[in-house]
Amino acid sequence: MLKLSQVSDAAVFLIEIMPVMFIPAGVGLLNAWGVLKPVWIPISVITVVTTVLVMAVTAKVTQTVIHNSKRRKEKAEQETVR
Repeated sequence: MLKLSQVSDAAVFLIEIMPVMFIPAGVGLLNAWGVLKPVWIPISVITVVTTVLVMAVTAKVTQTVIHNSKRRKEKAEQETVR
């Protein structure tokens, strides 16, 4: 298992240069605008819908995992008392 101190410097560096990493993708989109122009609305709608769907599913799975871990903890405590 990695310790925070082992990856801290690398993480800070990557976060600092993150905006620079998006420049090539942005330039690529600008260069391909002629091809993307007719389909940008469907692509935008699909992107928004799938983003919301992924967020909702992630939230539900997280809630279920938290609920199940609480139930297991309570069950273990009840068995310990017996």
